Amino acid sequence: MRRSTKIQLALLNNLVWVMVAVFFLFNSVFTPSFLSSRNLLNILFQSATLGLMVLGQGIVMMVGELDLSMEATLAFSPGIAILLGKAFNLPAPICVLVTLLIGTAVGFFNGFCLVGLQTNSFLLTMSTQIVMRGLVLFLVPFSLAKLDPFYTWLGRGRIGPLQVAVLALVLVYAVFEFIFRKTTAGRRFLLTGGNRSAAFISGIHTQRVVVYAFMLAGLLAAVAGLITAGRQNAVSNNMGSGLVMMAFAGAILGGCSFNGGMGKPIGMLGGTLLLGMLDNALTLNGVDVNLVSATKGALIFLAILLDHLRHRLTAWIMHRENIRRLIQPAKSGKGPSEENSAG
Repeated sequence: MRRSTKIQLALLNNLVWVMVAVFFLFNSVFTPSFLSSRNLLNILFQSATLGLMVLGQGIVMMVGELDLSMEATLAFSPGIAILLGKAFNLPAPICVLVTLLIGTAVGFFNGFCLVGLQTNSFLLTMSTQIVMRGLVLFLVPFSLAKLDPFYTWLGRGRIGPLQVAVLALVLVYAVFEFIFRKTTAGRRFLLTGGNRSAAFISGIHTQRVVVYAFMLAGLLAAVAGLITAGRQNAVSNNMGSGLVMMAFAGAILGGCSFNGGMGKPIGMLGGTLLLGMLDNALTLNGVDVNLVSATKGALIFLAILLDHLRHRLTAWIMHRENIRRLIQPAKSGKGPSEENSAG
């Protein structure tokens, strides 16, 4: 493959980081106070919750599925954990553990029902989302405030000048980037999403991989719930509302596809930072809140459009490269087999 073709494919696969760089440079010039260290740390801090949601959604999309229930899991997990903690006088570390277990259990339920019923993940997780949000509204009519400092440490704590939430975001992405880039277990997610039948024939337990993907999404949503509850020092029934659509946008901008079999955590991090910078820039420029909402909606449309264009351009580049390989031997008077034996 020619170097120019490799560069074109690399740019398409890492398009989000090109967009991040361009957007960063633009706002460095035209947005007041954007480059201040305090503002840059604020972007990372504000992006922590969304970043975990993007990663969880991206993992599910890798296996070719969707999870609409993540935003409800974000509120359901800490809400139920705190209620159980108050009812049984549980210590804060146990409440944290229960929060994570509830999120993982919700993901297991989604994955188990999906592979068991062979139904549509969009409809299944939409029903789970509605049920959990209704339960949270019923069980937590008012905010659960004055949480234990241990429970809020992930959202409010600091290590030096950095918020713990920022360090947690970086650590989680580093771990998952290693898993999906360097381990066989991580590659199974992409293989399952790329061609589930072929992956099953090759010996991958594809149903188990799908369940694992939903469990990871539920776990990450629960961690996002811990950060959100910590930031506001309370659990409210509207936590996470509207985040699932932005999670879709961040995952698609980061290289995931609705067709499955694509995506990597480092790209999802880029999608998260792009959304975080957009929200921050609009706020610093005093844009009306309704226009901010409209801009986010336009960005979701842009993400869908980019997903389509990325597939089309990749297919066209590979088609052009294959045509070149076929034509080049003919011009030199050799057949493809002769050229291969000569090489």
